[in-house]
Amino acid sequence: MNKLLKICGFAAFTIGSAVLLVTGCKSAPELSKENAQALIQAQYDQQTPSGITISVDNLGLKQGLTAGYWKLIKVYPNQRWADYTLTPEGKKVLKLASGGDVIEWRPGEDGQAHFSVVTVAANAYKAKDVQDPQDETIPGADTSKSASYTESVNMTGVPQPLQDIAHHPGNKLSSKKRADFSYEGGAWKVHGIA
Repeated sequence: MNKLLKICGFAAFTIGSAVLLVTGCKSAPELSKENAQALIQAQYDQQTPSGITISVDNLGLKQGLTAGYWKLIKVYPNQRWADYTLTPEGKKVLKLASGGDVIEWRPGEDGQAHFSVVTVAANAYKAKDVQDPQDETIPGADTSKSASYTESVNMTGVPQPLQDIAHHPGNKLSSKKRADFSYEGGAWKVHGIA
């Protein structure tokens, strides 16, 4: 009799557990790469937009002169150093990262120099090339996934001459990132970006 009660109890427990698994535990919906990209982009869009910092090298200096963003105001006796000032046109589209409106061009012995400008156009980053999300274990999350993607600067509203300068060596316009997602409250959410 004791053995029969144990068998019946075990059977009831097994059936109850199976019923709970089938009816009580709902699995998270699949997270497509399109949905992952939309979640990442929504995260970026919630952040405060910012200008793009652009490093300007020798070629960029010449392109900025041609575009009318700055003009030469002084050449030093060594014929290598010079000062430039931002023009009204330049002030509409950029500011100097160092502040002020005078560019102090001071190439070293190798003839190389650079300075940084920040675009007036402020944009959020863009998420692109999102890979298929993979199952992931994230502390504090019961159901989680992660996906690799490319984070890139958004050049919307940046004039073409500045975009051209931004594509010179020394400027990083994109980087590889990984987003972690967790399924919470019936929806996928961005858990973190690294």
